[in-house]
Amino acid sequence: MHQALYRKWRPKTFSEVCGQEHITSILKQEATEGRFNHAYLFCGSRGTGKTTCAKILSKVVNCENVTDGNPCGKCPSCLAIENGSTTDVLEMDAASNNGVDNIRDIRDEVVYSPSFLKYRVYIVDEVHMLSNSAFNALLKTLEEPPSHAIFILATTELHKLPATIISRCQRFEFRRISTDVLTARIKYIADQEGIDIDDDAARLIARYSQGGMRDSISLLELCASSGLKIDVSTVNETIGSAGRERMMDVARAISEKNFQFLFGEIDAVVTSSKDITVFWQDLISLYRDLLVVKTVKESEKYLDLTDFEAKSLSALAEKFSRELLIYHCKMLEEALASMQVSGALKRIIAELCFVKMCDDTLSTSNEALLLRLSKLEAKIASGDIQVKAERESIPIQKKEDAGNVEPPKKPELVFESEPKREVKKSVISADVKSTRPLKAWSEAVQTVQSMDPGAYSFLKKTRAYIGEDKKIHVLNDGFGLFAIDRPNIKSALAAALSKYLEENIAPSDIIYEQDMGKIKLEDDYSDLDAFEDFMNN
Repeated sequence: MHQALYRKWRPKTFSEVCGQEHITSILKQEATEGRFNHAYLFCGSRGTGKTTCAKILSKVVNCENVTDGNPCGKCPSCLAIENGSTTDVLEMDAASNNGVDNIRDIRDEVVYSPSFLKYRVYIVDEVHMLSNSAFNALLKTLEEPPSHAIFILATTELHKLPATIISRCQRFEFRRISTDVLTARIKYIADQEGIDIDDDAARLIARYSQGGMRDSISLLELCASSGLKIDVSTVNETIGSAGRERMMDVARAISEKNFQFLFGEIDAVVTSSKDITVFWQDLISLYRDLLVVKTVKESEKYLDLTDFEAKSLSALAEKFSRELLIYHCKMLEEALASMQVSGALKRIIAELCFVKMCDDTLSTSNEALLLRLSKLEAKIASGDIQVKAERESIPIQKKEDAGNVEPPKKPELVFESEPKREVKKSVISADVKSTRPLKAWSEAVQTVQSMDPGAYSFLKKTRAYIGEDKKIHVLNDGFGLFAIDRPNIKSALAAALSKYLEENIAPSDIIYEQDMGKIKLEDDYSDLDAFEDFMNN
């Protein structure tokens, strides 16, 4: 019967375990000195060697001829454990035996001495699947087991274990195995099995395994099933991946807003019966690498790429700003989450996402607004937007001079001698005119409150907008005009508007108009839109 490669090449000693030297060195030292803990906890991601080390540890604690901290593999104890003929080593899957009754069985039989070996070893895999009552039943036995019993717990989700269980064990955290170590192991196994594989293909398999030795060996066996030489295209075809070069073409098309190419790629993925989520995950991985290149100076430390791939990625990163990459990453993440629950709607989700990625004005997210603001700042810095200065302008007051300027005195209002002012009416057609409000007006009005409460009470009921003549038009109902149409009030409003709009506004730029109901202000117009229009005009 054929035996899977990952089982055939499972390490038999601690020295054969790859990429976990920080753990195997301690276990070997304990075996050499003959001092073992009563409970061990192995935690880490899948395929990193937890169960393998548990099996080796069960051998070494019972081995009659320990050599350099490794089991000899030849004594009767090692042979009995290897062929599974002994009942003193019990391996239990907690995923299917997670009830309190299963733990009670262990608690009842652990008191009996081993029948053949020196220690009775209990290996509990996926221990996080135990129920709360099962954990409670295990507590006392795990803390003070008989001298002949050793517990080895293994889990991929440490956070699901109660703190009372973790504190009773000697914990070892298994790390993801590096790509270099996985690549070397893949090439060694391929050489021993007579499999012809390219170096780039071996590295690509290691990269797709995400630090798991079992996944890398299983993928090697899958790629070798055709009997042909394994190259990069073979690996991509087997996994269903589009490949890094194709992903870079997609990112380049996004930067160039090439909708024809993008929709064609989605159609090619769908018609080839490949999983579009795999395509999407590859694209997210590429954007992560682009963000690293754009953010970190020595990015090669954090990228698992060849020299050619690194150069190509650096050239592609020049087409994107950091704000644009953050916006795209957010869109890709949201689209992937929608695909995972959408079923048959994955195609339209991907196409809509590409459209939004090419046009940031279609999104109202914070990332999109940040991108639009960064583009506006870049235009101002490059001189594409010229800010015009008026002759009659009020300089913006500096913070250091704020304490030396006396606040304006409140003028006395003499109603008898106050001339009757004629309200300037704007020339508006009979149709309702729709325009955009000046959101900075409310902040400017607040500055008048401490200076003249009477004028503030009338100003807070007004609204303002920027007209085609680039003047600030204030809509007023005509009542109280004598209190707000004064030079000192206009000067204060002009200074405040100059501060908020970052543009010199003269008092003569403020024009009061009687609101005749002919002007309709658009409420859904944002501050960013108003600022962009003001600067562009």
